[in-house]
Amino acid sequence: MAGKKLTLTILGQNHIRKDWYVDLASVQFERFFAELVKELAAFGVELARARNEAITIDINSYSDLLNSVRLSSPADGIGSQCVGHIIGQSEKLNLMEDIKRAVNRGAFAPETIPPEDHNRRVCHNCGCGC
Repeated sequence: MAGKKLTLTILGQNHIRKDWYVDLASVQFERFFAELVKELAAFGVELARARNEAITIDINSYSDLLNSVRLSSPADGIGSQCVGHIIGQSEKLNLMEDIKRAVNRGAFAPETIPPEDHNRRVCHNCGCGC
């Protein structure tokens, strides 16, 4: 597994409903991300972060929030999957916990993530273009 690279991409967000706002530039998120990077590095997994403000998701629900964060792992054939596609239903509606679940799945069990062509058959209008 040494040398595996994952990228977490955060899309632009238009918070129509403010009750689903999570500050992904906060100190709390920075600490969370740094700890996640450190945990994965112990297993030879590199996690990077990117922002893509060119694509904006309207946030009307928690599922929209999940779908505004994507994971890619080229070595595993994961191009750019929404966190919502990776984890399915959220257990606690905790974005950081759900991101961690998705990243760990991509790092350690990518075979359990449905392939991208699966998304075309079950599109839920998250804005990913499938």
